[in-house]
Amino acid sequence: MQRYDVLIIGSGLAAATLSLTLPTGMRIAVVTKKAATDSSSYWAQGGIAAVMSPEDSFDEHVRDTLVAGAGLCDEAVVRRVVEAAPAALQWLIEQGAPFDRDKAAYHLAREGGHSRRRILHAADATGRAVQETLLAKMAARPNVTLFSNHIAIDLITDRRLGHEGSAVHGAYVLDTASGHVETFAAGFTALATGGAGKAFLYTTNPDTATGDGIAMAWRAGCRVANLEFIQFHPTCLYHPHAKSFLISEAMRGEGALLRLPDGSRFMPEHDERGELAPRDVVARAIDYEMKKRGLDCVYLDITHKPAKFIVSHFPNIHARCLELGIDITREWIPIAPAAHYTCGGVKVDQNGRADADHLYAIGETTCTGLHGANRLASNSLLECLVYGRAAAAHITEAEPAPQVELPDWDESRVTDADEEIVIAHNWHELRRCMWDYVGIVRTTKRLERASHRIKLLGDEIDEYYSNFRVSNDLIELRNLVLTADLIVRCAMSRHESRGLHASRDYPGLLAEARDTVLAP
Repeated sequence: MQRYDVLIIGSGLAAATLSLTLPTGMRIAVVTKKAATDSSSYWAQGGIAAVMSPEDSFDEHVRDTLVAGAGLCDEAVVRRVVEAAPAALQWLIEQGAPFDRDKAAYHLAREGGHSRRRILHAADATGRAVQETLLAKMAARPNVTLFSNHIAIDLITDRRLGHEGSAVHGAYVLDTASGHVETFAAGFTALATGGAGKAFLYTTNPDTATGDGIAMAWRAGCRVANLEFIQFHPTCLYHPHAKSFLISEAMRGEGALLRLPDGSRFMPEHDERGELAPRDVVARAIDYEMKKRGLDCVYLDITHKPAKFIVSHFPNIHARCLELGIDITREWIPIAPAAHYTCGGVKVDQNGRADADHLYAIGETTCTGLHGANRLASNSLLECLVYGRAAAAHITEAEPAPQVELPDWDESRVTDADEEIVIAHNWHELRRCMWDYVGIVRTTKRLERASHRIKLLGDEIDEYYSNFRVSNDLIELRNLVLTADLIVRCAMSRHESRGLHASRDYPGLLAEARDTVLAP
């Protein structure tokens, strides 16, 4: 058994922020499924929203967030995050984050839904620049130990130990290199595992986004909320050799236009803000046009901008497209929507505390009340920063879980899997089912079909899990099918169309905006 003061599961911006703002006297374990760079944070292109200009204001950032959230944001949470943003960004700058400058000041980009330029960025690869900075800082901290190629199986709770109470004492973790299950004991445990984009066939997310934190928290007795709100990014590169490559929203912020194959624009017909409408509006418009005309994709056009401007502002997108034979300075970019961001998740308070004692959740795996029914662009990395710092402050003052003896992982009644094809088949069937029935536009009948099929898949996977030794793929699939079931349950209980949840059977808005909260 390995014992730490704090166990952090995940290695994205929320995890890095938490580990670096906790006291250096605490022993911290950071457990990550693959390499520390395999996170959505690392691949984030756009930037981090914060009021950094005298022409901007907290009230305007709050208003933009509330408008995007379609009446479902917790206004007190929004204001707290927005007002904490400048200090959080200043901390990040002090760590060495290399944000782009425009002469004396930082260059501020604008994205859909923002009324002002307020996005700090590092070209079009902000996540990578920030994560490389913080991961280097983590590596230099003697009190932080990073465990790569380690995937958490489940949280160790009082209930699992046969005790009264709801405390979390750590987690069982599979070392995927050795195949050995290790016991991590901790006074505090934090879930920073990201979202659940891999529940869908097409996603901008890395392969690690399998809803692990959501599923583990649910099994530990924690509530989840608003999981029906899956943000589909409007502009994912449509190319057979470009898996999950995102075309940043900042490109539309700099004047890129959406076009049909004949060159005509269509966004003005769907929203007066055109290409700068919030993501849910743009994604639904693209989905509508593709289905109406039988198209595989539409196009993003920035060729009217000078080539030098395009290359300097979007160097990574330009280079990647060029590798695939698309010169974005002269050619339109083929794009289609893809699952991008999980707006709901584990329900937490203002310090990132989940329902179980000594358990925290931060970042995309949570529902804080910030995003409501639709996340405003570049508020996600901001949430990671603000809640990572808030959780660190709370943990520093809190009483840790009592030290108890934790039993080793029991493998006495399982054998090695005989046919791993079962996992591969169920994985594909689940993602296809979610894409077809729980996509950008939903109907009650489609959701009922999805629910029925997911329950059957869940039973098959539970039986498999009970009889065979765990593997990375099996753990992810078990978490993914549970998270998919929770997404569908949330969607079926919302009888309106609000934000990212669009239902043909309930096209109107209810008079009162309410969160969808599920309790185990």
